[in-house]
Order: sequence, then C-alpha cells, then structure tokens
Amino acid sequence: MFDLGWTELLLIGIVALIVVGPKDLPGMFRAVGKFIGKAKGMAREFSSAMNDAAEGSGVDDIKETLRKAANPMKSAMDEVKKTTDSVTRDLKDSAKPVLSEERQSQADKIRDKAAEMASSRQAAEAEAETAKPEAAKPKPKAKPAPKTKPKPKAAPKAKPAPKAKASQKQNAGDKA
Repeated sequence: MFDLGWTELLLIGIVALIVVGPKDLPGMFRAVGKFIGKAKGMAREFSSAMNDAAEGSGVDDIKETLRKAANPMKSAMDEVKKTTDSVTRDLKDSAKPVLSEERQSQADKIRDKAAEMASSRQAAEAEAETAKPEAAKPKPKAKPAPKTKPKPKAAPKAKPAPKAKASQKQNAGDKA
C-alpha cells in the first residue's frame, strides 16, 4: 500500500514530536494504533464475507472446471487414480477370508494360547531379572589412567679428555 522505509518513518516521528509535543505523543500513537487495528479488522471481515459469497455462488466449481480445461492430462490422471483407489479398496474388502464357525473358534483358541504364553514368558523374564544377585551383574570397567609421555632423559655429561702432556713430551722427544 504505502512504501515507507525507516528513514521516512524517522522523519514522520520527528515532525510528530515537534508538532504534537513530547507530552501528548504517546496518546496520539495509541489513537493511531487503535485506528489501524479497526481498519485491519474491517478489511479481514470484508475479505471473509467476499470468500463466503464466492463459495455460495459456485465460483469454486467454475475454478475447478477452468483448471481441468487448462491441464486435461492432469485431470485425466486424477480420475484414473480415483478409479484405481476405489477398485483396490473393493478388492481388499472382498479378499477377507470368511471362516466357518469351527475354524473361527480354533483361531480364537490359538490366539488366546499365544497371548497366555507370551504373558507367562514375560513374567518369567521379570522374575529372573529380579532374582539375579548384585554380584552377577556386570560392573562398569574402570577407566585406565591417562598415559603421560615419559620425560626425555638428559644426555650424560661427557668426561673431559685426559691431558695430552705425556704424549706431547713423547712427540717432542721424537722430533729431537
């Protein structure tokens, strides 16, 4: 409807502050809010009344006819799908076996016996679970202590080499 950005709204707010004054500005905003709320309510009511009138006059039927005319392939496929759905539903209903009274009573006995066995098995499992001693239950494993890297060993200090005075004397004696 109106294309107002933040700058326009800021300008309107500043002008309203100057014209109306800071004392009466909240009351003016409240009145404007009520007016906008009433206008939105009236628009909503008008829109719903128009939708109700359109439904009553058969506009939906015309719209559906136009849709089918615009896309005949889709409408034909929809009709095929409806037909196949009704046929499969009819087949499922007719495929239900009809048991004689004797067979029906036997089937009921089997179902009852299976239910009885299942309940007794559940009771036995529950009893066995409560009868287990605490020691038999597995205990959670303790977490191993985190491994720390070993500190590198310092290299051994090298011993000073023996003084070579004796060998120098021998070398000096050889030279002479």
